[in-house]
Amino acid sequence: MLDIEGIEARLDKLDEYVQVLKELQGAARSTFLTDYHLYGLAERYLQLSIECLLDIGIMLVTGLRLRRPERHQDVVDILVEAGVLSPELGTRLAGIAGFRNILVHEYLQIDRNLVYQKLQEGIADFENFAAEVVRFLQQNRGDDKEIL
Repeated sequence: MLDIEGIEARLDKLDEYVQVLKELQGAARSTFLTDYHLYGLAERYLQLSIECLLDIGIMLVTGLRLRRPERHQDVVDILVEAGVLSPELGTRLAGIAGFRNILVHEYLQIDRNLVYQKLQEGIADFENFAAEVVRFLQQNRGDDKEIL
């Protein structure tokens, strides 16, 4: 059984984090790379956004009784296989768990240029992820009430 309230709460947080990231997108690369306020916020909110994405994915995998992921990256692949996410989005999200691991575990080696690139190019993927999850849940609600 799906934890719809849990998924909805994480979708709300994801939206909140994406709004912060959108504000940071406007910074010029040169300013971003030298201003610890900007790159620190970007790193943290990217990490939180990825955590939301992975948590939602794991909740879906568990609730839909899909195959068990062996690693975080498998979550995206499983959701694509199950038709929750489009193959195109799955391809764009490839490596997202690896980027999360860099932010969390390899913090001594974070490349600020890569963070800036993810900030500029990856925000739409979080929004598309949320939209595809909501669409899947609504299409598979099983009754006349909206899930979300």
